[in-house]
Amino acid sequence: MNKFLIIVLILGTHLFAEDTAGSFIKEKKEIIELKKELNQFYTTKEAEYKTRKQELETLLAKIKTQKKNIQDIYDRNQVLLKDIKGEVVTKTSKIYNAMKPKNAAEIFNKLIDDGKIEDVFDIILKLKEAKVTQIMKSMTVKNASKITEKLQNYSVIDESKKGK
Repeated sequence: MNKFLIIVLILGTHLFAEDTAGSFIKEKKEIIELKKELNQFYTTKEAEYKTRKQELETLLAKIKTQKKNIQDIYDRNQVLLKDIKGEVVTKTSKIYNAMKPKNAAEIFNKLIDDGKIEDVFDIILKLKEAKVTQIMKSMTVKNASKITEKLQNYSVIDESKKGK
């Protein structure tokens, strides 16, 4: 009986070993297959990522180009606007230089009272100094002081630009 038991044990161990080896081989094949699927999945996703990244970079380049074009148009328009404003101020200053100082002062007082001191200041900067002096004599004290203050601030700013 001992021999029988030993034979059963040997056969059982051998069969168990074959069964275990078979299941290990099966699991190994499943793991290899799963690894292939994961590699395939990651390769696909990486290709999709690269494609999307390239699309975004292309779109970003287009946006930068359009932004630069818009900025260039804006800058050109600003230059044109300054030229137009400068032309208007120049023509206006010619008119005021030809006016009687008292009439010009009345108009300036009205404009300043209406909140358009910057417009008046731009015109005064283009007028002859002697004319400005005569006009300011006829302006109200309040408005003449506002203009004087702006002229002082302007000369301080102007002096700081010369130093650069």
